[in-house]
Amino acid sequence: MITIGRRAAAKAFALFGALFLFVNVLAAQEASGVDLSLWDDLGTRAEAAVDDADSSDEVLENLRAQIVTFRKEFETAQDGNAVRIASLREQIALLTPDADGGDGVVETPEVAQNRLDLEQQLAVLLAPVQAAETAFARADGLVNEIDTILSERQTDALLEMGQSPLNPTQWPPAVKAMRDALGGLWVSFTPQQAEAQRASLRRNLPLIFLSSLSGLILMVRGKVWARMFAEKLQHAALRADRVWQFIVSFLRIIFPLMGLALLSFAVQATGYLGLRGDHIVKVLPVLGGFMLGFRWVADQVFARNEEDALLELPSKDRSHARFLVSGITLLLIIEIVLLRIFDQDQSSTATKTVISFPFTVLISYALYRIGVILRTITSSNATSAQEDNEDTPSITTLTRIVRSLGSATIAVAIAAPVLQAVGYFNASAFILRPTVLTLVILGLVLALQRFSATLYDTLSGHRGRAQESLMPILFGLLLLMLAIPVLGLVWGARIADLAEIWAAFRRGFSVGDTQISPTDFLTFALIFTVGYLATRLAQGALKTNVLPKTKIDKGAQNAIISGLGYVGIFLAALAAITGAGLDLSSLAIVAGALSVGIGFGLQNIVSNFVSGIILLIERPISEGDWIEVSGGQMGYVRDISVRSTRIETFDRTDVIVPNADLVSGTVTNYTRGNTLGRVIIPVGVAYGTDTKRVENILQEIANAHPMALAKPAPSVLFVNFGASSLDFEIRMFLRDVNWMMSVKSDVNHEIAKRFMAESIEIPFAQQDIWIRNPEKLQPAAVMPSHAGSQTGEKPEKPSAATKGEGEE
Repeated sequence: MITIGRRAAAKAFALFGALFLFVNVLAAQEASGVDLSLWDDLGTRAEAAVDDADSSDEVLENLRAQIVTFRKEFETAQDGNAVRIASLREQIALLTPDADGGDGVVETPEVAQNRLDLEQQLAVLLAPVQAAETAFARADGLVNEIDTILSERQTDALLEMGQSPLNPTQWPPAVKAMRDALGGLWVSFTPQQAEAQRASLRRNLPLIFLSSLSGLILMVRGKVWARMFAEKLQHAALRADRVWQFIVSFLRIIFPLMGLALLSFAVQATGYLGLRGDHIVKVLPVLGGFMLGFRWVADQVFARNEEDALLELPSKDRSHARFLVSGITLLLIIEIVLLRIFDQDQSSTATKTVISFPFTVLISYALYRIGVILRTITSSNATSAQEDNEDTPSITTLTRIVRSLGSATIAVAIAAPVLQAVGYFNASAFILRPTVLTLVILGLVLALQRFSATLYDTLSGHRGRAQESLMPILFGLLLLMLAIPVLGLVWGARIADLAEIWAAFRRGFSVGDTQISPTDFLTFALIFTVGYLATRLAQGALKTNVLPKTKIDKGAQNAIISGLGYVGIFLAALAAITGAGLDLSSLAIVAGALSVGIGFGLQNIVSNFVSGIILLIERPISEGDWIEVSGGQMGYVRDISVRSTRIETFDRTDVIVPNADLVSGTVTNYTRGNTLGRVIIPVGVAYGTDTKRVENILQEIANAHPMALAKPAPSVLFVNFGASSLDFEIRMFLRDVNWMMSVKSDVNHEIAKRFMAESIEIPFAQQDIWIRNPEKLQPAAVMPSHAGSQTGEKPEKPSAATKGEGEE
């Protein structure tokens, strides 16, 4: 019986295991809705294409795009049933006995069966997640392999060496190819087609004429109209004139661009363009827009008006720079149009490099001149700065950047024609055009940053001090960060590369067992900002509406408000960490290291922080108290922070005292709890004066002062027989001890007035001088007469001063 039962149990267990395996396979195949069979087919084809060296870039790019789509689905599937899986793991952890059996608890069959059921449920839920993780790893690896292949091919293309444009044997084929390409721009008609075409032209002639005339007017007069509008706006003396001038400056692009589009439409409407010519004419407005945009950036950076120029250069250099930028853009457009024509004819690389070489030389020369101009900005700025202020640094950060750009531009201008002359056509084009575009993009960033500063100045009312504020600088950094992806595209990066970087950035990075992504940072920042604003709102409500209506003193109110701020910020940070899903348990080792560092290196800061908390809780001093600390510093407490306390002295200077000194040192608080205080005013009278009479006068003066308290009443004491006077003291309690010096001044004025009226003398210090043995001074006094008798001269009579000294 026992053997039969065991066999039945084994069969049942095997059947259950097979069923469980089948369910897992089905769950893995579903993988949260992802078709794994389709993915397997795509992965196999992608692996074959990667292994095949003859696979074209287009095929690899297409496969990569499909793989990225699947990878996104697998990434989403990895988070499937995350809440349920976490719950099951917590339940299994609670039902799992300790490995060492230290708790002495024996596991019952019911608990074991319950744990087994939970583990089976967890395995079923983990099957699609694990399948998604495996597929994601395979897709990510294929994407990396394809990117590596494409990058290597791009590098090989740049280093590919072709024919030199200086080889005369390449010139005749290039000239023939250009003649054939330009001849294909027009359509050849038969006599019957020519007649029909002329009839169509006559019908469209009014529209063609009107479009051509409008386009020419806009191109010729558009910039003039925009300039006139800007000048009228400037004469209007508006507060936001610079903002409007910047906006109006775009009319210099819009008007000519509209005119170019109308001319392009008029040329197409003639019907005489061939397929190739029609394609080129359609592209001209776009190329013209780039040219106008480059010119607009040059007008902003090298403006005619010195006040509007972004770079401080002489007027001649700015004018020369604008001319060079216009020439570069015109040469680039002509070169791009010619190369597009040759691309349609499938021309050879040798033909392209022969046609492109003159443009490369001219563009490089213009770039060289611009680089020289950019390098000269350093000396001019340094000279002006030293003339204005000797303490101003001779080279600013912007100057260093501009000078570096100038040096790099000169290097590219020299290297580009040399590389193309040697035969590296692709490498020459790779460094020349991106350099031009980089300078334009950085100029655009500089112009937009200046516009942001002007706009901030207008909105905030700083009146020309916006460049010194922080917001325009932050906006400039934001613009520079936005320009980085554009610069990457300019220098050969693919959109897929930028998308891959963004995807990796979104996935975040791992800290221990926690995956931190930008979404977590945004969630943390949002929750913390809401908590911070709620804390400040609660502090404001308590400070203005709640606490003033209570009987709590001012110091206690400030302590409550400060304590609420600390607690609120702490809770906001804790809620932000929890809401973002950050697991800080993995940072325990780092926290331990930080605690050791705090114990050794930051103990003073921690001591001041704890002392600040003690001051806020015990409140031995409060804001507004008149205190004196060790060292003789005396003044009013204006602010108690977590690290230090700010005391405003009577000469309106601020003294920052560490909180630890206030807790451990001696502090005299003159206004703790109330403003009552005693003032002692000493006064002396001459010997022989009636002391009772003086006491009565001083008592009357003290009682008559409005700041003196009646209880306890002022008192007058005869305290001492001084060296030159009889010393009295007026001791009186004041309603507000802050008026101590004013009260002293008032009482002293009244004492002087009454004593003068009562003929009471206030003595000053007197000393009697006694000379010992005055007879010893006589020989010195008669020596001149004795000397005179020896020389035959009559002795002089002693002067009055001498006589007085002798008598004394």
